[in-house]
Amino acid sequence: MKRLLILLLPGVLFLSCDRFGKKQEDTAGKMRIVSISKQLNEIIYALGADSALVGIDISSTYPPETKNKTTVGYHRALSGEGIISLNPTEVWHDGNVAPAQVMEQIKKVGIPIREFKSANTIDSVKSLIMELAGIFHKEQRGQQLCDKLDADMARLDSARKTYKDKPRVLIVHFGRAANKYFVMSRNGVPNQMLEWAGGINATDTAQKWRDLSPEVIAMTQPDVILATDFGFDLQGSMGKFMDLPGISLSPAAKNNRIYRIEQYDLIYLGPRTGENVLKLMKLIHQK
Repeated sequence: MKRLLILLLPGVLFLSCDRFGKKQEDTAGKMRIVSISKQLNEIIYALGADSALVGIDISSTYPPETKNKTTVGYHRALSGEGIISLNPTEVWHDGNVAPAQVMEQIKKVGIPIREFKSANTIDSVKSLIMELAGIFHKEQRGQQLCDKLDADMARLDSARKTYKDKPRVLIVHFGRAANKYFVMSRNGVPNQMLEWAGGINATDTAQKWRDLSPEVIAMTQPDVILATDFGFDLQGSMGKFMDLPGISLSPAAKNNRIYRIEQYDLIYLGPRTGENVLKLMKLIHQK
C-alpha cells in the first residue's frame, strides 16, 4: 500500500493528490541521492527535499546545513568507493565531474547516474528548479522559488539605475584542486552577475580562468577586488591577502576596497541569485 503524504495546514487536513486523483508519495523519503553539484544541492535544500541527500561534494557548502551531510570529495577529484559505500539509489551531477573512470565505476555496479544540464541563465535556472520540484513532488514550492527570483531580479533592475558609476572589479578565486589563484574572465556566470550589479570586469582575457600574477594585477588596475572565501581565509587576514604579488599596488588596495565574498554566492545561479547580486551591488559601489 502506498504511503500517503499528509500536509497539515492550520485547521485543515489535506491529502496531496496528482491530477488523476491518486495520492502522491513522499518521494524524497525513499530516495538516496549522492549529488555532486553546488547548484543542484542548493535547489534541493530550497525545495525542502534534502532528506533525500545521503552524500554531497565538498564544494557544496550552502546552506550551512550541508555540513551535516557526508562528503564524497571534490567534484573534480572524486572517489568511486566513497560514493558507492553510501548505497545511493542515484548519483546526480551537472557534467562538471572527474575523473571519468569514477562515473564508469559507478555504472558498473548498477547505480543509476542522472546528469542535469547546468543552468546559466535566469530562465534555465527556473526550469531546473521546476524539474527538480517535479521529481520531489514539490511543485508549489518550486513555483514560489521562481516567483521570488523574478521579483528579486526586477528589484535589481530598478536598483542598478540608481548608480552612475561602473567600478572596475577583479574577482580573485582560489582553486581547491589545483591550489592556484585565478582571476575570472569576462565569460561565465560570475561576469554576468557582476554586470547585473553594475560593475565592469577588470580582466579582458578570453580564458575562463587565468593564473594570478603581478602582471595581471598591474594590467587590470581594479577599483575593487572581490576575493572568494576559501582563498581569502587561507591567507589568515586582510593584511596577508594584500601581500599577494601585485595586490598591494592596486587602486583597490590603496583605497581599502577589497572585500571577501562567499564563493557559492558568485559561481552559479540559483534561487538566491537576485539577493546575491543585490549584495554584490552594494559592495562594489560603496566608497
